[in-house]
Amino acid sequence: MNPRTVRIALSQMNAVVGDLDGNVEHIASDVSRAREVGAEIIVFPELALTGYPPEDLLLKPRFIADNLNRLERLAGRCEGITAVVGFVDARTDIYNAAAIIHDGRVAGVYHKRFLPNYGVFDEDRYFQVGEDAPIFELGDVTFGVNICEDVWYPTGPAVAQVRAGADLILNLNASPYHRGKKQIREAMLATRAADNAAVVAYTNMVGGQDELVFDGNAMVFDAEGRLIAEGPQFEEDLLVVDLDLGAVFRRRLHDPRRRKERLAMADDGLLTPRVSLARSRPEAPPLPVQDVRPLDPTAEVYAALVLGTRDYVRKNGFRGALIALSGGIDSSVVAVVAADALGPDNVVGVSMPSRYSSVGSKDDARDLASNLGIDYWTIPIEPAHQAMTEMLAERFAGTSPGIAEENVQTRLRGLILMTISNKFGWLVLTTGNKSEMATGYATLYGDMAGGFAVLKDVPKMLVYELAKWRNAQSDRPVIPLASI
Repeated sequence: MNPRTVRIALSQMNAVVGDLDGNVEHIASDVSRAREVGAEIIVFPELALTGYPPEDLLLKPRFIADNLNRLERLAGRCEGITAVVGFVDARTDIYNAAAIIHDGRVAGVYHKRFLPNYGVFDEDRYFQVGEDAPIFELGDVTFGVNICEDVWYPTGPAVAQVRAGADLILNLNASPYHRGKKQIREAMLATRAADNAAVVAYTNMVGGQDELVFDGNAMVFDAEGRLIAEGPQFEEDLLVVDLDLGAVFRRRLHDPRRRKERLAMADDGLLTPRVSLARSRPEAPPLPVQDVRPLDPTAEVYAALVLGTRDYVRKNGFRGALIALSGGIDSSVVAVVAADALGPDNVVGVSMPSRYSSVGSKDDARDLASNLGIDYWTIPIEPAHQAMTEMLAERFAGTSPGIAEENVQTRLRGLILMTISNKFGWLVLTTGNKSEMATGYATLYGDMAGGFAVLKDVPKMLVYELAKWRNAQSDRPVIPLASI
């Protein structure tokens, strides 16, 4: 490699909120892997040390102190490499920060400047705004570090870092997934790279945390704004890529606008301190050819549901999942997602027929469970329904049966599911889709009972798409066609 070439590694890490020791071990493991393949720099996601979002853990001084203590321990395990790690820094206030660890010590820190406070984000509640944008010189390699939202602004810290001499921008992220987000990110990052004539390396967390799903998909763009490498979606991975920063210099020689912009740009008051790091280039074995193919839109949503369900169950310590199987499309899709996320041995489907249940719906539920290989229980609710009817008969005398009586069976099913959940430690997955939730088409304490709503952000028509897509991935349909 020539002196202006550097090998970097981007970690798509599944961090666990609050598990400082577990996250340190995960980071250290990826550092070892990066060293083995000859990487000089490894970049981890935003707040990789604490997990994202840490929320009110940040209001506990002990947690902040423990996070700083773990950072110092981690630094000692990062000899022979430069590691950029997201953590919480504490000065007179606390900051969403990135530590630049070089050869076993913390050589510099960057504080996030743009704190999102919209949608699912609430960072103004917890963090102070950063005041500078340092750049780091690793021999002939000059790079800037910034965090997530910082790169979304055209006049963000990357501009100041490039103006001060950075050829490479390392951007740490905990960027949640939504449908179509990949295309939006790509367009934005390509624009930042081309506008600044710099290589932009973006890494992102992967995994589920409560209602959020992080999709990974690390990306690297050259100074022309071309995508030159990317990691898989919804999977942990270490993306390793060789960067020719000499090409950045050549690109800038052909674009004299940068000289005039630098002279014309008013002083924005943002300091760009320079930190020098000694460079000792390791052996760099040839990299294997990487073939990452983006998922199609339906496969992408399905992968997000599987990952979100798996991590919610795993990170909250449940032993498995429990689903009411009605033979309908919604419960069928939830069951398939659960089986793919947790393995069939960790999923139980429960049929709870009543006097109103059709033979077809019961058959469809049984066939689905058989196709998936999940445990299938049948618990008739007729005795409990009859008992409830008799209990209420005196008070309901003289009234016509209606919604109240119909909803008794739904609420009995919720009671049964939650009782089984309490007994065996299985999480009840509710089956309502977004269209139903948006219009209130559900029964309180009935089909809304449970701990995790797999389809809460999936409109009804997309439920059908997911069912058909999943069936197409198998030799024979796993969801009965009658359910669809």
